[in-house]
Amino acid sequence: MKILHVYKDYFPVLGGIENHIKTLAEAQAAADHQVIALVCNPAPTTRVETLNGVKIIKAGRMTTVASMPLSLSQPLALARLNPDVVHIHSPYPLGELSNWLLANKMLGRTHATVITHHSDVVRQRGWLRIYAPFLRRVLRAADRIIATSPRYIETSPWLRPVRDKCTVVPLGVDAVRFSPPAGARGGRGERPPTLLFTGRLRYYKGLDTLFQALSRLPDVQMLIVGDGPMREDWEHLVNDLHLAQRVTFTGEVPDEDLPGYYHDADVFVLPANARAEAFGTVLLEAMASGLPCVTTEVGTGTSWVVQDGVTGAVVPPQDPAALADAIRGLLQDPQRRATLGRAARARVEMEFTTERMVTRVQEVYEDVLGTCVFQSR
Repeated sequence: MKILHVYKDYFPVLGGIENHIKTLAEAQAAADHQVIALVCNPAPTTRVETLNGVKIIKAGRMTTVASMPLSLSQPLALARLNPDVVHIHSPYPLGELSNWLLANKMLGRTHATVITHHSDVVRQRGWLRIYAPFLRRVLRAADRIIATSPRYIETSPWLRPVRDKCTVVPLGVDAVRFSPPAGARGGRGERPPTLLFTGRLRYYKGLDTLFQALSRLPDVQMLIVGDGPMREDWEHLVNDLHLAQRVTFTGEVPDEDLPGYYHDADVFVLPANARAEAFGTVLLEAMASGLPCVTTEVGTGTSWVVQDGVTGAVVPPQDPAALADAIRGLLQDPQRRATLGRAARARVEMEFTTERMVTRVQEVYEDVLGTCVFQSR
């Protein structure tokens, strides 16, 4: 099968969608599919390279507006390729519109179109008012839409009208890689309890709420693993709250070192404050590591991945007191932490492995290709 993934960026650009595409594409290539990732190069020139069996076409980018690349090279490259399946990773207007033209035979080309709706557009409301009619057509024209959780289908104004086209395929992680070593959380002396956050430091991660909660939790330390546009602002907030001695910003860490941070922590916290946090792959990494998680109810996959009272705790967003209470309750009860951590690990093994995700996506491809062949006869 010839599979084409379309998005704006690819590794080594770091982000949840970029990481997901890389994981999925490499697994598909390892299964002997012909896999291409068509993305945008930060520079105006087009580059082609191969990484772990995946052909990566980085089309020249003219500029970037509101986080969206503008490129003539990417649509032209899409028109020249002839895949069996085009897998669009949304939100990405340039890729969505370019493929929509092809999928509607306006340029005389046919293929199956699968769209993974990673997130609604939350912040760029100005251009969304202009783009909304096109997005509705793009979604209606798709052969299948993948949502990462049933919760997102229920709460998204874009997915509800096309729910008949939607299939839930949760994201996945390498459960073996994050598997906690025996005794990982024992025998560490009298060190303070440790909270962990990992991910890009973007506004919707809600770390301002977490730092305010930490002010209510004396003698608790916090590790922030990752970097991003909010780092400087949040470092200033940490200083203003007199938490500098208890909060460590590590920046980006080598990929091979990441499991160790999970294994050394007591509780993982993702205090998201907006629907832009559509799923939370970092929650899966923490759960695979045997960590109980505290997250928030923002109407997305976060409160579906983390089961309140079973694998962790779910609290209202932007509520420092509730967040502090949930964290305190876990830190004061080691036995409960261990029970929730074991349940979290079991949930990942059952539902959220990379292997299960790849298999489910493959089933979607085969289904839509079968339907397209039938309809063409």
